[in-house]
Amino acid sequence: MMRDNDAAMVAELDRLDEAVKAAPAGDTTAQVALWRQVSRMETWFFIARGSTEQPRPYGVAFAQGPVVCLYSSAARANEAARGFGLVDGEGDAVPVFGVPMPAAIDYVASFARAGVFGVALDHPMIGHYIPLANLDLLKSWVGAAS
Repeated sequence: MMRDNDAAMVAELDRLDEAVKAAPAGDTTAQVALWRQVSRMETWFFIARGSTEQPRPYGVAFAQGPVVCLYSSAARANEAARGFGLVDGEGDAVPVFGVPMPAAIDYVASFARAGVFGVALDHPMIGHYIPLANLDLLKSWVGAAS
């Protein structure tokens, strides 16, 4: 089993989410900080759909097109899956898988071939998204200092 991301790192995402919501229209500084934090995570988590041998990440439809749902922790992926009604009982296991960074960026980007538009963070809790075309920017931030 993959190790979860540091709790302080995930808490920082919540703080940055609030900053994005409070930012004046057109000011993208907080959004950039949020996605920089996402690029620092050790692992991106996904709700698994499909077979155990070849899981696909859970996705949802946004107005711009389909998006892959990325989670900052296995616990948040589990909570979202239960909220979406993807598991029957309270004790049932939620199929979650993690992809280590920076390979996770290329993994998500590969879904562009299937018509996926973007990636959403901790949907529906946070829900900010970026187009897959912007993932190269995140990749350039991996390993970079603040």
